[in-house]
Amino acid sequence: MDLSQYAELFLAESREHLSACNQLLLEWERHPAASEPVGGIFRAVHTVKGMAATMGYGRVADLAHRMENLLDQLRRGGKPPTDDTLQLLFRATDALEKAVGLAVAGRERELDIAALLTDIDRAAAKQAPRETPKAAAAVPAPAVPPVPELGSGRLVQVTIRPEAPLKGGRAMLIIRKAQRLGGVHRIQPPPAAFEADDFDGRFAFELDTAAAAAQIETALRAVGDVEAVTIGGGEEAHVTPAESAAAVAGRSKHIRVDLRRLDTLMDLIGELVTARGRLNEVAARGVGQEPAMDDVAIQISRLSADLQSEIIQARMTPVWQVFDRFPRLVRDVARQLSKQVQFRVEGKEIELDRAILDELGDPLVHLLRNAVDHGIETPAERTRHKKNPEGEIVLAAVRERSSVAISISDDGRGIDRARILDKAKREGLVGPHVESLSDDQLLRVLARPGFSTATAVTNVSGRGVGIDVAMTRIRALGGSIEIRTEPGKGTAFVLRLPVTLAIVRALIAAVGTERYALPLTYVAETVEFGTTPLTTMDGRDAIVLRDRVVPLVDLRKLLGTNGGAPAPPPRRPVIVLEMGERRSGIVVDGMLSQQEIVVKGFEAPQGTLPIFSGATIMGDGVPALILDAAGLV
Repeated sequence: MDLSQYAELFLAESREHLSACNQLLLEWERHPAASEPVGGIFRAVHTVKGMAATMGYGRVADLAHRMENLLDQLRRGGKPPTDDTLQLLFRATDALEKAVGLAVAGRERELDIAALLTDIDRAAAKQAPRETPKAAAAVPAPAVPPVPELGSGRLVQVTIRPEAPLKGGRAMLIIRKAQRLGGVHRIQPPPAAFEADDFDGRFAFELDTAAAAAQIETALRAVGDVEAVTIGGGEEAHVTPAESAAAVAGRSKHIRVDLRRLDTLMDLIGELVTARGRLNEVAARGVGQEPAMDDVAIQISRLSADLQSEIIQARMTPVWQVFDRFPRLVRDVARQLSKQVQFRVEGKEIELDRAILDELGDPLVHLLRNAVDHGIETPAERTRHKKNPEGEIVLAAVRERSSVAISISDDGRGIDRARILDKAKREGLVGPHVESLSDDQLLRVLARPGFSTATAVTNVSGRGVGIDVAMTRIRALGGSIEIRTEPGKGTAFVLRLPVTLAIVRALIAAVGTERYALPLTYVAETVEFGTTPLTTMDGRDAIVLRDRVVPLVDLRKLLGTNGGAPAPPPRRPVIVLEMGERRSGIVVDGMLSQQEIVVKGFEAPQGTLPIFSGATIMGDGVPALILDAAGLV
């Protein structure tokens, strides 16, 4: 068996253990007297070392081994770590993460960590006890002469420790060890089953050898992470496929699936949804004429909807898989800026489509760095304003109807609107008559490329790209950003995102001769234009809906529908969109239907209004543009 096929699994599991290392190091830094973090870090590094050795990544294993030596000394010493020691462990963890990546990519030789290894060894030597124990005379173990056993084909049963990683790779190493002792036959389960994710580390084989039982056991245990080895004589019952199948029964059925396979499945279900729409349209035209056709159309719609739901659910991933890397980021930036920051994460269990989650990392990095740099004050400044010297940043995820809201809030100085307004006027971003900036206007100014209030460019910020990058990426995901800020109290950015991108339920509206799709995620209600009181708001038409003024957007006027289009009906529907605290009414010519649509991204031609987020193919094969709620509200 080629162990290289386990490289991706090794990478994924190593990253999980290294993420745990970072979390535990942060906890140890906050509570230096605690003994639990160092034990957890030691176990995580030991596991990575074992996996790297199994995969043959010598340099990774060596780095992990040196870290393990230092951690073992710290664990035995029982003294709180110094700041220099913690910094060294953070550096070593970063180097180990880089080493893992290079090893999997086949570039382990590029790893240059000689200076780091020297620092780790020096730190371990300092932590070692001062007294020199007397060297014990090495007493060689008595040689055990091989005792011929009765017959051949001895049954060997092996159990790998439940917590051991890469059980399949370790099982193959044990088989290879056994082959050095003699012939190996009747391996159960078959070696191919070692690759299955539900392989629990129990297997058996027949070994033709004259070696003693103790010698066999010692050789097999040398591979590591072996919990038990049972060796029978030649007359022992042979292991059978039926026994192996019985052992498999009752295991949890979890497997790892390449994300590309899920992407392909999602593309296929998207095509199926489009074909389902076409089938329903054809069936609707002949309703009642062919009852069998109607029944088939209903059954296919139901089955494809169930299949779609299952595939979308399989792609859902808890946000902690992205959030867990941010405590370390915030800690490093705060340390670089000589600030004290407590970072909290809430709602880790909330789930998002993997495709959205993968794109969410960069926007959150920019917003968190801005929060530490621009939001949180220095300890001296906070003390002057009678605040806790340690600032607080909270990253929280909350489920809202069919969307997820992710907020980044701090208790810092807040945004100086007057300063922002002054600079915006100087740069011509707002008119000279503007006296104050609302939250929406403030966000639009801050999101302008290159706009920054920093007096100098640093490694952290000052180039005016953070909020611009975040807003562009979130809008591309069909989401929106809101800002709330109060001087002296802090700032909060709220990102609202759909749960999934690929297939959404949408309201199909007509404007002139064209059809447009509006995702239902942000549709609050619909009313009829003309039946509610009219007013104006900032020079725009608006309606009064339950004592609240809702500005209107007439799509006919906005899109410049040509004169050849039929005249609008006398009574037109208004689709009320709601994104957080913001509301807007979209006036259309008519509402045609609600249906599932497959979202297809597209590059809008230059000069196109920024109100489209994609396109979809309708049941009749004609494309329709998808309206971007964030661009209309």
